[in-house]
Amino acid sequence: MLNAIFWDNDGVLVDTEMLYFQANRDTLKTIGIELSIDQFCTISLDQGQSVINLARYKGYNDNQLSNLRKMRNNQYLRLLKRGVRIMPGVEDTLRQLHGRVAMGIVTSASKASFDVIHRQTGLLPFFNLILTREDYSHSKPDPAPYLLALEHSGLKSGNCLAIEDTMRGLESAKAAGISCVIVTHAYNTQQHFPGAFKVIKEITELVPLVDTCSVKCSSKSS
Repeated sequence: MLNAIFWDNDGVLVDTEMLYFQANRDTLKTIGIELSIDQFCTISLDQGQSVINLARYKGYNDNQLSNLRKMRNNQYLRLLKRGVRIMPGVEDTLRQLHGRVAMGIVTSASKASFDVIHRQTGLLPFFNLILTREDYSHSKPDPAPYLLALEHSGLKSGNCLAIEDTMRGLESAKAAGISCVIVTHAYNTQQHFPGAFKVIKEITELVPLVDTCSVKCSSKSS
């Protein structure tokens, strides 16, 4: 029986991936590094690593990297404050699922950026649980975020579903024993997601999928 859905935030609920790319690109450009969208997708979205580490190739030390991350974070917050778009179909999908299953957000976003984003969206009342980067020891693709979500919800992994848009998110959910649905968008359509329970093109496809999950979701590939 499906009891809970755990949602990733960036790229799933809200259209922020390009803003984060822009913040990283602007920061690295100040030290002469031109960040491409392909590099960003591979390093940040797939591997879950910081593209700021590219500065190591120019001889930047840990303290300098920390300062670059602060610069990037400040730039990201400035961009977020200009406005964030909810991903198409999300609000209607959440409304249809609300009350049928428990729902939580499990994100690698910092609490600072998360709060700025959702100050505008009005989506938070749909959720019973919210975990941001400060809540767990290791970020995705480590299973720690989803293991903590299971601990807080008191549910078994086989009765939950994760909604992600990256390979690192998929790996995190799978490592915690949770079946994962991948939703595609402009930045991940060329990627493959082996081991996903299902890959969907529109988030609105989730509602009929949940209807079929009246029994335990298996971890079969889509």
